[in-house]
Amino acid sequence: MQRKAVLALTAAVVAVAAGQAVMVLAPAVRASTALLPVPRPAAPPPAAIAMGRDGHYWAQAQINGQSVRMLVDTGATVVSLTAADARRIGLDPDSLTYGLKVATAAGEARAARITLPSVAVDGAVVRNVDALVLDRDTDASLLGMSFLRRLSGFEANPDTLRLHP
Repeated sequence: MQRKAVLALTAAVVAVAAGQAVMVLAPAVRASTALLPVPRPAAPPPAAIAMGRDGHYWAQAQINGQSVRMLVDTGATVVSLTAADARRIGLDPDSLTYGLKVATAAGEARAARITLPSVAVDGAVVRNVDALVLDRDTDASLLGMSFLRRLSGFEANPDTLRLHP
């Protein structure tokens, strides 16, 4: 009987000691796994826009499901649409209020302020983009800074402009 009691006591001591060892080791294991880097989803590749023969960067943007050819213009504060492109994406230029006076390369114009639900260029998508519709047709719609500054970055090389989503 005494022998069984000694064995039981020894087993209990060993079990408690083993439990303590696990309790001591477990925080170290947790700490080392907490230091492992968390995998992040891969960033989408940048949109690449080749320089046109005229020396400008022309983008095919998707707005309201329609393709709009736009001149990339870092000097334009906001995206601006010609009246024809506004019609193409489903807006009625005649129903807009042209309360802003703006300076364009072609001179002064009146503009209506709008918000585009999204503008996408080859995978680079920006939502709720401030934009203007000009009261008269200019040469092109402009992909301005209200789109570009909301990207993670953009860079121009001698022959390609890259837009980083």
